[in-house]
Amino acid sequence: MELKLYDTLTRTKRPFTPIDPARVRMYVCGPTVYDFAHIGNARPVIVFDVLYRLLRHLYGAEHVTYVRNITDVDDKINARAAEEYPNLPLNEAIRQVTEKTDKQFHEDVAALGCLPPDVEPRATEHIAEMKQLIERLIAAGYAYVAEEHVLFSVPSMPDYGKLANRSPEEMKAGARVEVAPYKRDPTDFVLWKPSKPGEPAWLSPAGVATPGRPGWHIECSAMSWKHLGETFDIHGGGLDLVFPHHENEIAQSRCAFHTPVMANYWMHNGFLQVEGEKMSKSLGNFVTINELLKTQTFGGRHWPGEVLRLAMIATHYTQPIGWTVPCLAEALTNWNSWKRIVAEVDVRKSAIQPDNEIVAALADDLNTPQVLRRLHEIARGSQRREELRDVLYDSLVFLGILPDELALADDVAQKIRAEIPHITINNNISPRLEGEMKKFFLTLPASANSTATVTTASILLTGEPVQYGFLDEWTKYNPFYISTSDREYVEKVIGIAKLNRLIEDRIKARTEKDFEESDRIRDELISLGIVLKDLTGRPVWEIAR
Repeated sequence: MELKLYDTLTRTKRPFTPIDPARVRMYVCGPTVYDFAHIGNARPVIVFDVLYRLLRHLYGAEHVTYVRNITDVDDKINARAAEEYPNLPLNEAIRQVTEKTDKQFHEDVAALGCLPPDVEPRATEHIAEMKQLIERLIAAGYAYVAEEHVLFSVPSMPDYGKLANRSPEEMKAGARVEVAPYKRDPTDFVLWKPSKPGEPAWLSPAGVATPGRPGWHIECSAMSWKHLGETFDIHGGGLDLVFPHHENEIAQSRCAFHTPVMANYWMHNGFLQVEGEKMSKSLGNFVTINELLKTQTFGGRHWPGEVLRLAMIATHYTQPIGWTVPCLAEALTNWNSWKRIVAEVDVRKSAIQPDNEIVAALADDLNTPQVLRRLHEIARGSQRREELRDVLYDSLVFLGILPDELALADDVAQKIRAEIPHITINNNISPRLEGEMKKFFLTLPASANSTATVTTASILLTGEPVQYGFLDEWTKYNPFYISTSDREYVEKVIGIAKLNRLIEDRIKARTEKDFEESDRIRDELISLGIVLKDLTGRPVWEIAR
């Protein structure tokens, strides 16, 4: 199957040919860890996670290397540290900010169904590589020292501006009105600068006496070089990074290594928009990933991470997204419908095999709108052909829209086996096994099919399903997909024991034709956000959506 990708540099969609099919390499610009990431920051993380999954499928997971950096030295970090921890030394305050923000970022993107990259380098761990690049650029005549700064000489690179499609005149017109006096040309940019007292500082390159720190652009050139080589396959990021960041990366890397290209394909995702404007912190029109996941800030409810992911991929990655409550509500409806269809799929089979038409759509420059159309077709077809439920499940897991139940169950089984090496099931379940299983049941990811995962883990451990008391009360009136977030919601508003008692009271009232009492119980549950549906003569509860 031929993969085609749109390349910003050539402005064409062209066939993807890796430099080495045994080592496909992709670099994506990651977060600057000074604040919670807003949902616009999540778009490149999701877009390139989809591409990463596709590359692993096409070339084999062991043949793909995905690098996404962490920027942990930056003026924004310094300012936030001084603001939040005014009584701490600046370097200690910076450590507090970066550790907290880094942890939150990883929790948030994991909730969005994103796989971790293979390598996640931090800028502060690659200062030596940055200084090596700077020394190379000075030696080759592409950079110079001025007033304890090191700057890249833009006029020294004849085709600078090609990625952004900007002429030298346009770039000079876009330069700041007050150009630093030590610059030879208004478009020259900083590779290294002196640190202010108390700021992070390292011994400077090029014989500069004052300790300093790197400019932003040199970081990614150094980290991609260290982990992917002088030239690699794909470089990705948001559209806002085309100029100046990616343009400057190209200049640094090509001139340092005398190569015709830095990356063979440059990919950029469009913006999220609110009322026609780009979502950004500077405009104040943003909502963080964490707020969407954990609070009712947007649309009066919190949203599952996979629903945010589904809403994001409904639009082609190169196009702007209008981020609205209706678009999330539509994604939630689809997600819940698909969960119900795949709830009873037997996941104990061979590796995940996504639908061929879905893979083909992704191979056409990540055509995710076509992917969603195909998912709807499969879902409709599953009403007539039960085997399509397996296809739907595999495709949803492949896309990161559902957790991999077998992988979760296997992880649980391995951890329990480490605690209880010899597990036998006779007539009784050991309290220790039930206790361990319940512990994991209560800590599964928010979107996991919690009851089914426990059942699968038990089969992996013992060779057969195991009836646990704590599980029976959950499946008694809901044999379908009970996510961890559903379970937490029920426990918060009513508790499973009371919910089951009310359902039984309603069954009794209906049997006795006490419809007033039956309706009262139904309305009480609705007021708590729980609806009852009578399926094949038996009530089933679910969370109101």
